[in-house]
Amino acid sequence: MPLKTNWKYLSQIFLSFFKIGPVTFGGGYAMIPIMEKEVVEKRKWLDTKDISEILAIAQSVPGAIAINSATFIGFRLAGTLGAIIAMTAVLLPTFIIVLALSILFIWVQDNPYVESAFVGIRAAIVGIIAFAAYKIGLTAIYDKTTLMIMIISTALLYFLNVHPMIMIIIGIGTSLLIVRLKKWLGYAIRLERNDK
Repeated sequence: MPLKTNWKYLSQIFLSFFKIGPVTFGGGYAMIPIMEKEVVEKRKWLDTKDISEILAIAQSVPGAIAINSATFIGFRLAGTLGAIIAMTAVLLPTFIIVLALSILFIWVQDNPYVESAFVGIRAAIVGIIAFAAYKIGLTAIYDKTTLMIMIISTALLYFLNVHPMIMIIIGIGTSLLIVRLKKWLGYAIRLERNDK
């Protein structure tokens, strides 16, 4: 449910996504834990399940996941204006950083300290992405069926190098087929984790 839209609220959305923008060194996936901490834990605008659903949609449409996620969350929070503000806020720091780095690149391109720093950044990003996968997995993998879909998807991506978009389509088709089959066989259908 979108919260009441006002300028103070819109400025909070802008500042939240402006803080998230600079941490996307490893791509959009690196910002998922930061986004969740800001939007779910700190601001309490959405819950983890909402973020997981938004991320699934953001990965299914063309474009960068960071921009797509920010746009969808902004829209969920404050409609079209929220989407524009969140998208602008997540893009602006990156634009400023890239602009500054392109100006400074001539002086730092062969600097061993800068190269060492980026080695450390890349290694840290792997950890951030692994943590994001774990957090999403807590809401997305909740029974044997979803566990098997995850294992088979990972195997297809790793061993057969299947395109991620094809995997998303296969995931949608497989889920629809399994739900229909379970309904036909009379099994209970769970569509989310039930820890209660």
